[in-house]
Amino acid sequence: MTNRVQETSEAAHAGTVERVGVIGLGIIGSVWAANYDTDGLLVASWNRSAKAGSPKPAPGAREVARAASVVHVVVSDPPAVDEVLRAMEPELGPSHLVIQSTTIDPKSAASFARRVQARGASYMEAPFMGSRPAAEQRKTIFLLGGERSVLPRAEAVLGHLSEVRHQVGSEAQAAALKLAFNVHVAITMEALSESLSLARQSDVSDDAFFRIMQGTALWSGFHNLKHDKLRQGEYSPQFSVKHMLKDVRLATGLARPGSTPIAGAVRERLQTASERGYSEEDIAALIKLL
Repeated sequence: MTNRVQETSEAAHAGTVERVGVIGLGIIGSVWAANYDTDGLLVASWNRSAKAGSPKPAPGAREVARAASVVHVVVSDPPAVDEVLRAMEPELGPSHLVIQSTTIDPKSAASFARRVQARGASYMEAPFMGSRPAAEQRKTIFLLGGERSVLPRAEAVLGHLSEVRHQVGSEAQAAALKLAFNVHVAITMEALSESLSLARQSDVSDDAFFRIMQGTALWSGFHNLKHDKLRQGEYSPQFSVKHMLKDVRLATGLARPGSTPIAGAVRERLQTASERGYSEEDIAALIKLL
């Protein structure tokens, strides 16, 4: 699609109220759908497996695209996005914007963008940072990649879910940056688990461990998010083991050989956690392996 066609399409939507459809009603997508619904934007939602109590339920992805002007996709992995796009493609046209927030690899992001644009529709790669608490507080951080002419329309919609949106560059660059960040998250979770485990082996209380760490440069927003889970042994998912395992696999597959040795080790830890039955639990469950 040419920039001229995109600019014409975006201009046509200036000042209009979008009709939003959400595909993917997992930990994050369900919160986003509820927020869009509260704001009067949601017209349809669908999950690949049956989801009781979904707002504005539609029978399938194609029907979501038929009802909506903006389709926000947040599913599990590249094959899932491919499945959704195959269903939607017959319905897509110049009035549509597809916002793709699944964590995927750069090659897939570029390919999906081309497919959507071939239908005359607009596409924005929009991976995100922030787990369920951030989504509930509308503080998700989006990393936006795509045509600059599409950014104002995408930002207007994503403003209902977030305070901060970063323009990264291309679709592929946004996808790559998200994988880079998730490598950091996975390594940090394993490091925190090993550090706490070592302190416990020396009979240092969890209270002392976290209270003293909080006064040092080691403390971060991530520690603030995970310390209660580790203290309480409560692993309901904010970011599940299975999704992090997928992301680290994609990241290490993308990386130049030898450039992610620690991520490779953490990938194996996540694989072990999955094999032991923790795949649906929060990544804080990594400490159970210790």
